Amino acid sequence: ITQYLLTLTKGFVSRGMEVHIVSSGGNMEGAFMEAGARLLTLDMRTKSELSPKIYKVLNLLKKYIQKHSIDIIHSQTRITQVMGMLLNKMTGVKYVSTCHGFFKPRLSRKLMPCWGKRVIAISEVVKQHLNKDFGIDETYIFLVPSGIDLQDFSGITEKEKRNLRLKFKVDHCFVIGMVARLSDVKGQDVLVEAMNIIIKKIPQAKLLLIGEGKLEGVLRKRVKELGLEDSVQFHSIVNKTSEVLALLDVFVNPSRQEGLGLSVMEAQASGLPVVASNVGGIPSLIEDGQTGILVEPENPELLAQSIIKISQDTEQLKMIGLKARQKAEKEYSFEVMVDKTLEVYER
Repeated sequence: ITQYLLTLTKGFVSRGMEVHIVSSGGNMEGAFMEAGARLLTLDMRTKSELSPKIYKVLNLLKKYIQKHSIDIIHSQTRITQVMGMLLNKMTGVKYVSTCHGFFKPRLSRKLMPCWGKRVIAISEVVKQHLNKDFGIDETYIFLVPSGIDLQDFSGITEKEKRNLRLKFKVDHCFVIGMVARLSDVKGQDVLVEAMNIIIKKIPQAKLLLIGEGKLEGVLRKRVKELGLEDSVQFHSIVNKTSEVLALLDVFVNPSRQEGLGLSVMEAQASGLPVVASNVGGIPSLIEDGQTGILVEPENPELLAQSIIKISQDTEQLKMIGLKARQKAEKEYSFEVMVDKTLEVYER
């Protein structure tokens, strides 16, 4: 969501829009300010729709919206959807929301849907999910696939790549990587199990798990149980995903569920071969054997076999990476995402 917002911000500012980001802060503040956004940092970090944190800041936000003559409120998470709905009632300012994935049809969502006047779905499967599971009228749902700024993933020099590999201590290794929050739905546990198979065939293989989340403790414990401490590295979220992607040989996304797969798109834009689960919106990004490799989810053995096989075929590795980059150049333009989002605002 952070990267999605940053890309939108750059596009909106370049078109003369004024963008205000309201959040709990984080290590990407500098990037947003550089992109031209105005930041308002509030203590609103919570997972609960009933948290007092939400309601304490509403009056402040009401005054902020009125002071800056805000035209549209755009919510990105369940918590900010609730806030958006309440602020809409308090100010009369229309609000929209983006649905970035799949949600459990809990009672609270049915009693208090808070989707907005218009809902943006990032993929066709997410659009179907909103209509089928939550009964949102299709005329209110707009399909706006996520886009990326291809210039951010234009590659680095061999010298820069070597320096990065030295920094991450993976020089002369076959480097496998994944960038995502550490959670059950993302499937890092499946990748760790696959890694136990991979190192038996590729002893020099290294796995970089980039991200933070509640699954970290479980993953570290399993890595230790399997004796993979020298083969698996954990790293916090990085400011420049493009740098991490540049030092990889293969990108892996073993998700159990995925709305679209922005990290897959970024990896493809970096010219990386991607091995990913055949779930959600991912098949719309990958033509199996051409622009990536699709595998069934929750199957460590098959995942490992696919990674081992592609590692042994240097020509296929290069060919898939090249075709993936070509697909990104042709289909993942952030300009289209920005234009279509503005269309939703105008409606």
